[in-house]
This record gives sequence, C-alpha cells and structure tokens, in this order.
Amino acid sequence: MTERAIPPRPGRGAQAARLAEILRVDHAGELAAVQIYRGQRAVMGAASGKAQLAAHFHELEGQEAEHLARFDKLLNERRVRPTVMAPVWRLAGFALGAGTALLGEKAAHACTEAVESVIEQHYAGQIAELEGRDPELAAELTKFRDEEIAHRDQAVDEGAREAPGYALLSAVIGAGCRAAIKISEKI
Repeated sequence: MTERAIPPRPGRGAQAARLAEILRVDHAGELAAVQIYRGQRAVMGAASGKAQLAAHFHELEGQEAEHLARFDKLLNERRVRPTVMAPVWRLAGFALGAGTALLGEKAAHACTEAVESVIEQHYAGQIAELEGRDPELAAELTKFRDEEIAHRDQAVDEGAREAPGYALLSAVIGAGCRAAIKISEKI
C-alpha cells in the first residue's frame, strides 16, 4: 500500500509550506533512524557473540547518518526549521532500538522491518507528490527510499517475522512511526 500523494495546496506560499513539512519530517525520520540503529548497536555490541550483528547495525546507522546529513543541509539551504520534537525522537529512537535489541536479535530485525515499511510508503507518497514540482528532490528521496527498502528486505531475510510477538510488535512500531510522521510535519 502506497501513501497517497498530497495534492498541491492553494494560496500564496502553500507549496513552500508543504516542502517545509516534507523536509522537516524526513529530517526527523532520519534522526530517529540513526538513534534506533545506535540503540541496537549498543545492546548487541555489549552482548557476547553479537559483534557481527553490532557491526551490521553500525553499517545501517552510517547509511542513515548520510541521509540525515543531507537533510541537515537541505533544512539549512531552504531555511526550514527542524521539528521541535527532535530531542524526543532522539530519545524514543534510541529506546526503541535498545528495547527491541534487548528482546533479541529477531525483535531488533522486526523493528527495522516495521520502521522501514512505514518509511517506504511515506517516501513513495512524497516522491509522487514532488516528481513534477521538484524532480531533483524526488530523485534523492527515491534513492533514500530504495536504501530503506534494502534495509527492510535484509531484516526480513534475517528472521524479523520470526520474532516473538511479531504481529503486535510490528503493529505498535508502525503506528508509532505514522504518529511521529504526522506530528513532525507540523511542529
């Protein structure tokens, strides 16, 4: 299921306001993603025999950090303020990552799958919305979306759906992500 593209708003400054929402929420999402992987890496790095998994989460964290750096630059270039929720998302992201990692390797992968599934849909809607208005940004978002899909698919391959309580865990994480998206667009 792809998120529906939001039609252009009428009125002076409406497109600029919508672009600000897009950049703000995407920045927030990448900030949270870095923290999720950081939390997973912290737990797995301290666990016996999990060094390879910690290294994997470190690699994913690095990819998300590249996305975050790009959104930092875009926010500055386009004079868009980040969400005021950034400190909350930092803490919540780390807690989500660490918490799911404490539940086990498969739960950590289930977290990745749930988050990246929501983000894939979110980016798809933005890409559809921006293709005619800002093709360069749409192309960047397409690249980021494709990387998020790869993270999701890798998590599935690593047994995400075998996590204890997978359906509930996935549903709760997905709902939390969708709520954070709505909040971050506006404040």
